[in-house]
Amino acid sequence: MSEKVIETAPASGLPKSRINWIALAPWLYTIAFFLIWEAVVRAFGIRPTILPAPSAIWGALIQYWPAIQRHSIQTLFTTTLGFGLAVVAGLALGLLVGWSRVIYAGLYPLMVGFNAIPKVAVVPILVIWFGIGTIPAVLTAFLIAFFPIVVNVATGLATIEPETEDVLRALGARKMDIMLKVGIPRSMPYFFGSLKIAVTLAFVGSVISETIAANSGLGYMMAAAQSQFNVPLVFAGLIMLAVEGIAMYALMAWIEQRMTGWAHRSQLANT
Repeated sequence: MSEKVIETAPASGLPKSRINWIALAPWLYTIAFFLIWEAVVRAFGIRPTILPAPSAIWGALIQYWPAIQRHSIQTLFTTTLGFGLAVVAGLALGLLVGWSRVIYAGLYPLMVGFNAIPKVAVVPILVIWFGIGTIPAVLTAFLIAFFPIVVNVATGLATIEPETEDVLRALGARKMDIMLKVGIPRSMPYFFGSLKIAVTLAFVGSVISETIAANSGLGYMMAAAQSQFNVPLVFAGLIMLAVEGIAMYALMAWIEQRMTGWAHRSQLANT
């Protein structure tokens, strides 16, 4: 029999573009957003005290950069510290709540009730206890970021399939073995996924406290700028908060992908 030679035909048409549009999309959309914003403000003649143009915000960033940098570092510090405390305490309590159905049933309503309390109402109490400054901001960031972590970890532990538990018990596994070998690994995607939500909420908590009871931080700076009708500086503070939030979210997403890549097989298979 004659052997068949299979030749690979060159791709027809234009060569495949090497531009990574997915990587460029966030930058292109962001630039387009600010360009449209600038055009709308100029076209309708909106006053800077109502809605400043991006060019005015950029000017405020340059003019007040030393103060913006100092307050941004303070907000990042309080947020990171409060978020770190929330991660440690949330993981520990989440494991405790998910350990037993009795504990889950007893503590979960209390946590839901506490989470329903607006954290802005807690700040005056924290000021009475700890005074004005960094501690109330750290604790507010901790309180607002704590609940999502606890709920996700507890959910990951509480949703182990009963069939899996029955099989492991039949093989002689103890409850501790089930938790270590199945429960905790199963809850890790929930845990690392909750970090992306919790870190953005931590920024909300820090800014709330800084706006009400602090003498530094972006929240304090924006409140002071608002009292002086310096709206471009207020928006400059918002831009810095957005930059810090995006950076922390991206860091948590990178950690999630590194630690729980096995839970995203369907996404990795398409790359």
